Amino acid sequence: MSKLQPGDAAPDFTLTDADDNEVSLESFRGKRVILYFYPAAMTPGCTKQACDFRDNLGALTEQGFVVLGVSKDKPAKLRQFRERDALTFPLLSDTGLDVHKAYGAYGEKTNYGKTVMGVIRSTFVIDPDGKVEKALYNVKATGHVARLAKELGIS
Repeated sequence: MSKLQPGDAAPDFTLTDADDNEVSLESFRGKRVILYFYPAAMTPGCTKQACDFRDNLGALTEQGFVVLGVSKDKPAKLRQFRERDALTFPLLSDTGLDVHKAYGAYGEKTNYGKTVMGVIRSTFVIDPDGKVEKALYNVKATGHVARLAKELGIS
């Protein structure tokens, strides 16, 4: 599975959100998008990461960013996750993992010393023209949003 690099065209997609609405990456052209892939809704690390994005959404939005979270969870579970943790940005369902694979966010990874196939926690910053600005793989859930904001010059 090849990983995306800065300058690559971000693979376009249309996915279903927590409310069963279709959301396309193309509809965000002209804006900078933070697209992040996480393994599973309502797990401790994924909750920490989602709440960090929620808590920093105001600063990100002020700088013109849109945040989209993607997991393999079904829309009903995404709704539960959103409601339980008051998440205020779109959560998208990729149950077939096609978008994960297109971004290199699914494949071999090491988990507790074993090599397994699974979701690779990854974040992409996509520029207004649909090009990858940043491609970050194997990110840690804790502290990731703060580090990303610092890299993007957002305080």
